Formats: sequence, C-alpha cells, structure tokens
Amino acid sequence: MSRTKRDIPVFSHPIIETHCHLDYLKDAELRQILDEAQAVGVERIVTIAVEPDNLARVRDLIEEHDIVYGTQGIHPHEADHYTANTDAELRAHGSDAKVVAIGEIGLDYYYDHSDRAKQRQVFADQLKIACELDKPVVIHTRDADEDTQAILAEYAPHLKRKGVIHSFTSGIDLAQFCLEQGFMLGFNGIITFNKAENVREVLAATPIEQLVVETDSPFLTPVPYRGQENAPKFLPFVIEKIADVKQLPVDQVLKQSYHNAQRLFGWA
Repeated sequence: MSRTKRDIPVFSHPIIETHCHLDYLKDAELRQILDEAQAVGVERIVTIAVEPDNLARVRDLIEEHDIVYGTQGIHPHEADHYTANTDAELRAHGSDAKVVAIGEIGLDYYYDHSDRAKQRQVFADQLKIACELDKPVVIHTRDADEDTQAILAEYAPHLKRKGVIHSFTSGIDLAQFCLEQGFMLGFNGIITFNKAENVREVLAATPIEQLVVETDSPFLTPVPYRGQENAPKFLPFVIEKIADVKQLPVDQVLKQSYHNAQRLFGWA
C-alpha cells in the first residue's frame, strides 16, 4: 500500500458510480458515505444486488435515498440458492422505477462457490428475464471466459440494451467479443494496482465510448488508499488512472464516462 495519502481530487464535472454494494460497507454510516461521495462530485450511485437475502435491502436503499439506484439479480456465488421464488421476485421487481438493471449475474470459476452447471443455468435464466423486461445486465465473470462468451453469444442479440461487464479482468478476446456485441466494460481500483498490467492493457484497447467507472466498494480500494474499505468517494482516482492509461485529458474521461453511464442505465 502506498504511504502517500493525498487528498481525493474534486473535479468540475459530476461522476456516476455504476457499481458498489452500499449494504456491505461497514466503516461509516450510510449517510456519511453518501455525503462524502457527493462532496467529490458523485451525482448518482448504483448499488448492486447479489443474493436472495439482499434483494429487498437494495430496494429499500433506493427508496430511502434520492441519489441511489439499484439492480436486482443473483451473483454466481449464490447460484445454488436460486429458486423459483427468487426468479419470481426478480420478475416482480425488475421493472421497479429505480431498478436500472438485472445483476449482478454471470459466472465465477475462480472460487466455484456454486456448481458450474447451476451457475450457467442461473446466468441464462436471468438473461432471459432481462430480455423480457428490456433491462440491461450487470455481468460478473472470472476465469470463465469461454462459457461467458458462449452464453452471451446466445442471448446478446435479444438484449436490446446490452449492459456492462463489470470489474473487467478477463482476457482480451472476451473483451473484444463483448465490445463488438455492444456491451460496456467497467473499470475500478484494480487499474491502479501494480500487478494489474493485463487489466490496463484491456483498458487501453477499450474505446472510451464503451467504458464506465465503478468502485465495487467495499472491495478493491484504489491506490493510494489500498488497505482501507473502499467507498464511492474514491472514484476520482479511477478517473485519473483511466486518463493516464489512455493518455486523455481527465475532463474528457469525466464527460464521456458520465454520458456512457447515462446511456447504459437509461438516463440519457
């Protein structure tokens, strides 16, 4: 962890936090987390559902706080707990006013917390829901490039609004496939890590019109605050690093990533 704790930059253009888990943050009260985010220019925050037990909690958060929006979906870690009741709940609330996407869905063969065949089935089931509800998707994929591409090849043509492959750490081949299909790629504090050259290579190859910024808080805190719990207030460091990697002005990254997030979630 870097020992230099410079202040968080504050820019003149607003930022949209496209992926975090507000109900998982523990180091500060939620009101403080939201106030600190707004103080550095974060205009809207999307908090992500991941398991049957927090679907309702996400819905509560988006009703309680004006700047907070959310998703409904089951993470591949929780695929074994996906039931008919879960499916019905997603269908019932996937079109709620402040629910902007179906997610976090996908495949994770790194941890294998759920059976792989079950992961694939649950991923496909939730893609069907997104198609039926005309919602974009928020996708998690780790060490599952081949199966992720195969499943998306089947469903992407029916997803009018596509979505985002969040926290992108996969190979360049999957990146190119997803970009060609019209998906966004989400980048976070990983791009500031010393050993993440592979992610920076994908970032460099990603058109600026197809990237969005996120923190994935409370995880993946960017340098120079690694070791602390992550929070939306650290997004400016992600913006700065994207500008550095892509050799673009910070203002251009701010404006384009903001526009991309608006388009992704239907706010444009």
